[in-house]
Amino acid sequence: MVAGATAAGLLTGCTSDSADDRTSGGRTSAARAESALRRRSAATSRELLGRYDAVLARHPDEDELLTPLRTAVARQVEALAPTPRGPVSPAPSAPASPSPSSDASSSASPGPRPPVLPAVADDPAQALRALATAERRTADAHTAALMEAPPELARLLASLAAASAAHAYLLTEGSRS
Repeated sequence: MVAGATAAGLLTGCTSDSADDRTSGGRTSAARAESALRRRSAATSRELLGRYDAVLARHPDEDELLTPLRTAVARQVEALAPTPRGPVSPAPSAPASPSPSSDASSSASPGPRPPVLPAVADDPAQALRALATAERRTADAHTAALMEAPPELARLLASLAAASAAHAYLLTEGSRS
């Protein structure tokens, strides 16, 4: 009888340990999924940030409209990726013009290359419309990510999607006033 009680105790102990392992594994898996979703969402916002940088470099006269929006997008990247590899770059102050000597030295060094900025229209109005389209795509991506996000991240993504939609409005309708 004592042997039966001991065996039952051992089985119960094994069962609860297995349940704890499954719960712990589930939390680890959920944490990995959330981390991957955060990285994807941050990459989407980081791409948008690059578009702002490109438009600001090409059309510095749009600085008054774009700088506050660009700053908000940089904060979105930080909110999605709280431990970035490096600081989010400040807004460009002037268009960078590559020099032959810097091209030669950069091709010889194995260090990281600066990001390639997307093409920007010559016409400022077209550039702003393209940026508004990029904001809408970002809003759509954040909205789509809500379906797989845990509650706290879902609230953040919903907020960021709303902000991107507002930015798109400001870049089109708001720039007319």
